[in-house]
Amino acid sequence: MIGQLRGTLAARLANNHVIVDCGGVGYEVACSGYTLAALPEVDLPVTLRVFTHAQENKIALYGFATAAERELFDHLITVKNVGPSTAMAILSGGAEPRTIAELIAKEDTAGLTKIKGVGKKTAELLVVELREKCELLLLSWNAAGVPRAVGLPSGARATRHPMLGEVAAALVGLGWKPIEAEQAVAELVVGPGITLETLVRAALRNMPR
Repeated sequence: MIGQLRGTLAARLANNHVIVDCGGVGYEVACSGYTLAALPEVDLPVTLRVFTHAQENKIALYGFATAAERELFDHLITVKNVGPSTAMAILSGGAEPRTIAELIAKEDTAGLTKIKGVGKKTAELLVVELREKCELLLLSWNAAGVPRAVGLPSGARATRHPMLGEVAAALVGLGWKPIEAEQAVAELVVGPGITLETLVRAALRNMPR
């Protein structure tokens, strides 16, 4: 299975496809409009994260310029009736990955239906099946949609574990009040071997709905 391609952008084709030349072998890859806009000019180096979709009669490659878009794609294709092609259409619908994830996390079906390719039924399915997963994604991304590095945010208490500071800052970024985030984080305990994902899930359970 191909997970990444690093080579030269050999061509931009119709229907949102590109060819990436890797050591003389050209791989045809389907990309979203978001990724296409981020790609360099033809003949320049390019790296794409790749999802390989193997079917009985063909193999299709789907490429992503960022880890965030690939993560969201992986979640989208778990939704009923949303295959790779539909997921790419959603990602090409005019909103960046972080915006799409925020709409799902906030259960904003009206906002989702404004994205080209998302109907009411699909919007409802996305919310039902991916709300919690998108909350976790947003907590793990910064404002630019890049995975967060665990660290002590500006203004945080020096005595608090840096992972707790990161969780609190992420909750505020999702729209909760700072005092609510601090209250949720105050109840968390960072034990040996605990992961950021575990803390995030615990914080979400402590947040008011």
